[in-house]
Amino acid sequence: MARPRTFDEERALDAAMRTFWEKGYEATSTQDLCDATGLGRSSIYNTFKSKHDLFERALSRYLDAMTATHLAVLEEPGRSAAGRIRALLAQVIESEAECRAAAGRALGCLGVNTVVELGARDPAAAALLERDTARRLAALRAAVEAGRRDGSITSVRDPDALARFLNATVAGLRVSSQGGADRAALEAMAEIAMDALTR
Repeated sequence: MARPRTFDEERALDAAMRTFWEKGYEATSTQDLCDATGLGRSSIYNTFKSKHDLFERALSRYLDAMTATHLAVLEEPGRSAAGRIRALLAQVIESEAECRAAAGRALGCLGVNTVVELGARDPAAAALLERDTARRLAALRAAVEAGRRDGSITSVRDPDALARFLNATVAGLRVSSQGGADRAALEAMAEIAMDALTR
């Protein structure tokens, strides 16, 4: 009979996610994961099979949580579509400031970091990132189209192009924050993105 697990798998997954987010996939050692989760090597490998399997699960968890948070802002009733997009950009800036205060540096986005680190070299990670990007683009396009209907977005640019631009803006805010841009610089970037929705 198999021995029951004596640890919280979800908590271990969160700890591993944070470690990958801080260090990146390649720089995270098995010992780093043991230290972060409080688990021994055998427990990690019995539960998650491999470092890569653990990374895939951590990345999926991160993307699902982050995108759900962003979609909640984009779908929030009671404000214009442009107001919801502005709120999303403000939320990204605030989360970067909070991360910098807590960790001493901005960590950016695990998804963006993974694109930069692994790119097309990791088909499993690429598939997770493609799925997440499709969800984000669909939500951003819907917000742009809603803004056209409510009059808060007047740009005649293609909604798909605007959605891609906004998605790139979110990623750019996170990368700029990692590079040392302060809140004022990030807010200026967000304001320019908002201007693009009315021109």
